[in-house]
Amino acid sequence: DPDLLIRTGGELRLSNYLLWQGAYSEFVFVEKMWPDFGRDDFFAALSEFASRDRRYGKVKK
Repeated sequence: DPDLLIRTGGELRLSNYLLWQGAYSEFVFVEKMWPDFGRDDFFAALSEFASRDRRYGKVKK
């Protein structure tokens, strides 16, 4: 199962892509279209992902 899903093109929906596999995935939505998505964008998404507090469905008490 993926830890991170990056959606390009500015859409804020998944369109049923990896619906079950992405249950505990973190999502990053990027305005750029896929052909314009480059190395710097990828590392920015990884940096955002690394800064998140992953709870895997658990609720903070």
